Amino acid sequence: MTAPVFVVEHLRAGDGGEYVLDGPEGRHAVSVKRLRPGETVVLTDGAGRWAEGEVTAAEGKDRLVLHLTGVSEEPPREPRITVVQALPKGDRGELAVETMTETGVDAIVPWAAARCVTQWRGERGLKALAKWRATAREAGKQSRRVRFPEVADASTSKQVAALLAKADFAAVLHEDREYGSEPLATAALPAEGEIVLVVGPEGGVSPEELALFEEAGAKAYRLGPTVLRTSTAGTAATALLLGRTGRWS
Repeated sequence: MTAPVFVVEHLRAGDGGEYVLDGPEGRHAVSVKRLRPGETVVLTDGAGRWAEGEVTAAEGKDRLVLHLTGVSEEPPREPRITVVQALPKGDRGELAVETMTETGVDAIVPWAAARCVTQWRGERGLKALAKWRATAREAGKQSRRVRFPEVADASTSKQVAALLAKADFAAVLHEDREYGSEPLATAALPAEGEIVLVVGPEGGVSPEELALFEEAGAKAYRLGPTVLRTSTAGTAATALLLGRTGRWS
């Protein structure tokens, strides 16, 4: 089994030797994972820096003493994959974030699409965004990542269009062939730069939004013969893109 991952605030290039993992992560390591001397863990700041450590002692209920061998840095992967995710109902947004993180997406942009039933406003919106970010962090740990996906602030359609205009490859998932959607599986993809993929709500991307995104340089693509829910489409598309760009090779 691969070593469990724990998140720490800072990892510096010179860190090595004895290191104490305490607080909530230390408590999880000692009281939940029940790690013992001789076992291996990975510490990460979630932004690419990581260090492997061997447990030398477990003290109390929330203090793990480690010996670190040094800090390494994982560079960003190319091409970078960003998914613009329309806001789903209920907890399906967290499901989308969790599975896209496990799959390997680099950034997630919540999108308040015109046909979204859910809308993030005021305190409710801040709490929902915090849940998405916490989900990305926990899924990053679970999937043994050391560079977690960025979860941006919620965007409007105009902000999404601006993001698409800067992309090296911009796509909108759309199942309706009437809009000229092509198979994503045969699209010409860049070897570097940024891929931005838009996943619409259950009610679909509106014609006005599609026109706005096409004006920004995005094209409509379909995944396959079936229609996926908004909470699973981004994960399926990310997996396809990671395989086709060689990032899973």
